[in-house]
Amino acid sequence: MNPLEEFKRRHNRRAFLSGSTLGLGSIAAGTLLGDGNLVGAAEANALPAADASAFATIAPKAKRVIYLFQSGGPSQMDLFDYKPELAKRFGEEVPLSVYPAERKTTMTSGQTSFPVAPSTFKFQQHGQSGIWLSETLPHLAKVVDEICVIKSMHTEAINHDPAATLFQTGSVIAGRPSMGAWVNYGLGTENANLPAFVAMTSNGSAKAGQPLYDRLWGAGFLPGRFQGVKFRGQGDPILDLYNPAGMTRTQRRRMLDSVEKLNQDRADQFNDPTIATRIAQYELAYRMQMSVPELIDVNDEPQSVLDLYGPQATQVGKYAYNCLLARRLAERGVRFIQLYHRGWDAHNNAPKQVPAQCRDTDQPTAALLSDLKQRGMLDETLVIWGGEFGRTVYCQGKLTDKVYGRDHHPNCFTYWMAGGGIRGGMTYGETDEYSVNVVEKPVHVHDLQATILAQLGIDHEQLTYRYQGRYFRLTDVHGNVIGDIVRS
Repeated sequence: MNPLEEFKRRHNRRAFLSGSTLGLGSIAAGTLLGDGNLVGAAEANALPAADASAFATIAPKAKRVIYLFQSGGPSQMDLFDYKPELAKRFGEEVPLSVYPAERKTTMTSGQTSFPVAPSTFKFQQHGQSGIWLSETLPHLAKVVDEICVIKSMHTEAINHDPAATLFQTGSVIAGRPSMGAWVNYGLGTENANLPAFVAMTSNGSAKAGQPLYDRLWGAGFLPGRFQGVKFRGQGDPILDLYNPAGMTRTQRRRMLDSVEKLNQDRADQFNDPTIATRIAQYELAYRMQMSVPELIDVNDEPQSVLDLYGPQATQVGKYAYNCLLARRLAERGVRFIQLYHRGWDAHNNAPKQVPAQCRDTDQPTAALLSDLKQRGMLDETLVIWGGEFGRTVYCQGKLTDKVYGRDHHPNCFTYWMAGGGIRGGMTYGETDEYSVNVVEKPVHVHDLQATILAQLGIDHEQLTYRYQGRYFRLTDVHGNVIGDIVRS
């Protein structure tokens, strides 16, 4: 598209005259830059946002997603990837042929020894499926036949932030739209009084967690209204949710009408999509003043439900409370619900830190699956559990029979999925005898993302957005749906 023609199409005479200095410079720069940043931004802003279900090109098996992101990198060896033979190799050096020096991080590459650190936890088979689980997951064991354990996940990123960014946005480079924003853009919302995409965070008991940046649930280069709305973990979940003392709802409505008129006048003048977003978000915020207070008051839940989620179910900001809130959001038609739970970064004392994290998460996670199922919602709700990478078989620091640490490990780790058309009671993929490399049915981050979109009825290759002269998508130029784990 010719930059000059595009600029003329998007700007009326009044906007041109009122901003002629910048306007003429923009035309000149656009002509010189061709398909550069300025023109790309104009093209992206010129595109209309997707209508609801505009990208739903295949039969959906799920209506919504609840993504339980375990920030910090859960240890696959201490939770799901049972390797009983490693007990015989306690303290032996991990062969360089299995774990070459160049694949170690700077946190452990300086060690002179890399001894095998078998898991101290007992494993047992559970359910009719016989899936192996660590003793740290007694509640998940009761619903294990609902989940599909993917033991063959792998990624390129070895540090927390780029690894988490890759899972959430499809790229290790910051600035891309998050998965929830892509889903919001592609499918729209089922409830006009609540956001289509909600994010919540909680802190684990094991240790301080890694930073979580707003861009993990941001819209990137998509229009801003598709970003996630973060519910805070303390105080009011959304700032300024309630009217100031002395202001009635009628006064609030009158104020918003006046602000909308001013914004609309400006939007008509400049055709700026950010102004349209601002207008829409003000209106959503007004509606949320009525819908959110009822949503976050979990005290109306039966005591049996609160007991199911555990003693922290009513404590704002706790993982259990967020899981219960996730179910309530799902009931009300929220499309994408993202929970982040920090504290899985077990570098120095996995035997202490892993059980602490599981005490936070095991019961509420299992309760969420049970709660959804008994309400008839699990079949149409895709639940995902996992972190940004796994942990090493070798010990970080000194190894004893009771204490070991584990470094970051991207080459193999475990995720699980449930509901939403996923086959429960199965294990997919396999790792080698050291839990270092995938040896069967590898699953990349982009494969997982493609599968999530497919369960929602979206072909990941078709969900695109033009920006800076090219069409972007969540899975970049990669990704294959994991057909074997999907119910026919």
